[in-house]
Amino acid sequence: MSRRSLTLIIAFVATVAALAVAVLVPVPYVILGPGPTLNTLGKDASGKPLLTVSGHRTYPTTGHLNMVTVSYMGGPGMNINIFQALQSWLSSDEAVVPESELFPPGQSAKETQQQDTAQMTGSQQTAQAAAFSTLHIPFTTHVAIAAVLPHTPAAGTLKTGDQVLSVDGAEVTGQTQMTHLITSHPAGSALKLSVRRKDKTMPLTVTTKKVDGRAVMGVEVTEQFKFPFDVRFTVGDIGGPSAGMMFALGIIDKLTPGSLTDGKFIAGTGEITSSGQVQPIGGIQQKMAGARSAGARVFLAPAGNCRDVRGAIPAGLKVVKVATLSQAMSDLQALQKGHAVPSC
Repeated sequence: MSRRSLTLIIAFVATVAALAVAVLVPVPYVILGPGPTLNTLGKDASGKPLLTVSGHRTYPTTGHLNMVTVSYMGGPGMNINIFQALQSWLSSDEAVVPESELFPPGQSAKETQQQDTAQMTGSQQTAQAAAFSTLHIPFTTHVAIAAVLPHTPAAGTLKTGDQVLSVDGAEVTGQTQMTHLITSHPAGSALKLSVRRKDKTMPLTVTTKKVDGRAVMGVEVTEQFKFPFDVRFTVGDIGGPSAGMMFALGIIDKLTPGSLTDGKFIAGTGEITSSGQVQPIGGIQQKMAGARSAGARVFLAPAGNCRDVRGAIPAGLKVVKVATLSQAMSDLQALQKGHAVPSC
């Protein structure tokens, strides 16, 4: 065999081996793309309303207030190869991100799905609280311990599920307010708490310590609400917290006369707090693409995402910058009258 032939054979084998490695060896990335978009004023594929209000008067709605989602390919047990990653890098509607951004080390896809489902449930409750606050519908808020961090002042004293009623005699009315009650005292302070545990109220004392320059007890808390009437959500297996603002707007539109949409196709995204603050989310470029593809002409985007929006807005889509739920409502009303609204 000639040297030339041998060289060609070696080169061919090396190329085949390289291609096999590229196809078979996974890369630690995840591909993000536009996901389903659902009208919070409409019905799901089975004909069930996405939002159902029981125990309170509702009004007819028109148009769309669509929540948007992101689909993904890859992750634990569903790895992608370099060719799939490169193809998505070249797509304007897709993004390739490190796997660790979606799946913390050691966390399985099932565990991530469970976490996303819990976040969706939480966002629905918070959206209801935000909508009721905006409409001045009274409800009760409780702050409960979601987790006690090990090796912190709270460990051994507080337990998951404890409801914190007061801090140093001041009634706890929300998560942000409880944080203020803790941090308003210097680190090392012995805080007297009133806690309800399994229908029993008890006094407890936790001495804070300084972490990253502020006083902490070492707990993660969540807000729990008791509403005067029910709002039910039907969204299937979609997870995550980013539909909060659109849920809240959908609730408000159903509970008030008139129409927030004026019959138009509005979409948007944004995590919501119980006080109505709209917080930034991930995957907004893919969400805008999915919204425009579904027919949206107006997209409500969190103000904190404006830097991610610039240069990626699909043709024919107007992006409105919102920071609060009340501002989102005002902007929709302004659009109906043809007035200018803030944009990214």
